[in-house]
Amino acid sequence: MKRVPPRMRLLAVLGAASLALAACGDGSDSGSGGDVSEVSIGLMGDLTGENAGIVLPIKNAAQLAVDEYNATSPKVKIKLIPYDSQAKPEQAVSLAKNAIKQDKIVGLIGPAFSGESAQVGPVLEEAKIPSVSASATNATLAESGWKYWHRVISDDDVQGAGIGEFIAKGVAAKKVFVIDDKSTYGQPLAATVKAAAEKGGATTQTDSIDPSGSDFSSTVNKAKAFAPDAIFFGGYYAEGGKLIKQLREGGVKATFLSADGSLDPGLAKGAGGDNAEGSLIGCPCLIDPEGSAGDASKKFAEAYKAKFNAPTAIYAAEAYDAATVFIKAVQSGATTPEDIQKFIGTADFAGVSKQIKFEANGEVSGGDVYIYKVTGESLPLLGNAKTAKP
Repeated sequence: MKRVPPRMRLLAVLGAASLALAACGDGSDSGSGGDVSEVSIGLMGDLTGENAGIVLPIKNAAQLAVDEYNATSPKVKIKLIPYDSQAKPEQAVSLAKNAIKQDKIVGLIGPAFSGESAQVGPVLEEAKIPSVSASATNATLAESGWKYWHRVISDDDVQGAGIGEFIAKGVAAKKVFVIDDKSTYGQPLAATVKAAAEKGGATTQTDSIDPSGSDFSSTVNKAKAFAPDAIFFGGYYAEGGKLIKQLREGGVKATFLSADGSLDPGLAKGAGGDNAEGSLIGCPCLIDPEGSAGDASKKFAEAYKAKFNAPTAIYAAEAYDAATVFIKAVQSGATTPEDIQKFIGTADFAGVSKQIKFEANGEVSGGDVYIYKVTGESLPLLGNAKTAKP
């Protein structure tokens, strides 16, 4: 994932809930019942701001799913309405109110980031509008007690545990040096990876870097003295690239691993030369432009490439699945937010990215973590973290 400022990845302060209470009524004027020919589904995220590169594949994939459905001439068509939050929580709240009151959406794909999800969640909850995010990963979102909130991507706790287990079993590392960037994203993620690696039998040592700095020599020296088999970095690709470069220049040759914050070609660019070659990046998202993960993934990749003349990218598969949740609900005859919410509670189907079935707290059941291998400036899929081999 490209750099997402902390305010976009973390839960907003509890005071955000007060914004929701005044947001709207009980949702009784949202959606429609009886004989309808079209329902509106919203899609919210940064479509024009600095993080648009993450969200545009979400929009594209959701539009693809809706267009494919509408092309079957269904009794009830779906209109997808995009809302450009620019990843600003306060802007997202205003857009959500308008989507509910003016556009009368019956569901929302998103919000894309955790910060805006934290503030929009109470608004949707008050209006009883179901949402399905393809990319908001903060673990504490599921602890909010919301009934109408869902996501089709595993959270950061699942991601960290999956990567840690992969380090211990897939990489077979006996000594792991764990580094974080002191952020509220990187620190808990690194801690989860550390615990999982230790559970797998590895010995660990930890350190932190200052992401605003440029000299990581202290960390490099500690890593060199520890002589690890693997290094995990909890942080973003910009600092990750610089860190790899300095590690290699310092003579540290251990396998470098990171998570979704580093899943970007900028990691290799920042590392310079072939310093990042062979690095392994974990993510609870499936990016499979070659369609190697299975028939559904191959079909999706081909359709996406044909429509947008581009390979599938981060969160595209998850967005297609999120849109499919609403499509299947409408196909079942659900055209009001309440009926769609009821359908979501019973959803259980094979999606592109995973089996789509939700727990009572809105989390997707049994989420997977995937591993990507840095090859030049590309990041081809290596496989599922449970079975992938470096």
